[in-house]
Amino acid sequence: MTKLSVNINKIATLRNARGGNNPDVVHTAIDCEKFGAEGITVHPRPDERHIRYNDVLQLAEIITTEFNIEGYPDRRYIDLIKKVKPTQATLVPDPPDVLTSNAGWDSIRNQDFLVEVINELKDTGCRVSVFVDPDGKMVEGIAKAGADRIELYTEPYASHFNSDRERAVFTYVNAAKIAKDSGLGINAGHDLDLNNLNFLIQKIPYIDEVSIGHALICDALYYGLENTIQMYRRKLKI
Repeated sequence: MTKLSVNINKIATLRNARGGNNPDVVHTAIDCEKFGAEGITVHPRPDERHIRYNDVLQLAEIITTEFNIEGYPDRRYIDLIKKVKPTQATLVPDPPDVLTSNAGWDSIRNQDFLVEVINELKDTGCRVSVFVDPDGKMVEGIAKAGADRIELYTEPYASHFNSDRERAVFTYVNAAKIAKDSGLGINAGHDLDLNNLNFLIQKIPYIDEVSIGHALICDALYYGLENTIQMYRRKLKI
């Protein structure tokens, strides 16, 4: 079954809004695992507006499932991966000042850069995933660059899901097939929620992992964190 990795960036956003350590990011990660999450995802940005670099170091000490660190692969990010040695490093192309990730890599234009970064990160022993739009050529470029997985950027899918779900998922199914045929594992993330998640899994049952943060944390305000994680896990069943 597809694994659920909980992105806890929004927990850090709430903490940082008031100062102090409430809610406690580390304690939340422990609870997420206890409640059924099969991984923890963070995206430390240079301005530390949510997850801080020190959070990453503390989380690395306590996470017992999979630790996934997202980020733009500048020198600071690469050095952090080398120090922490997480289960997975997910490379995103967005610059430091964007609000959230909003596009996948152009793996053709950035081929040489990706090859260099992927080789350096894989030397640490971690799995390397690359954020990508549902474009077959871009997926093939990531395979050529030597990555282990892709992460399908699913915001366009989520945006069009309610109007025409079959059309919304079409390019994702094709991109996932190309990835699978190329020997890549498949992750997915961005704007996945309780409404659109199960349909995606039905159409692409071999997705290895979904990373969900914003929607899951919002749902937890109403349903509670433990119940929400279980609700999402049920959506991952075909």
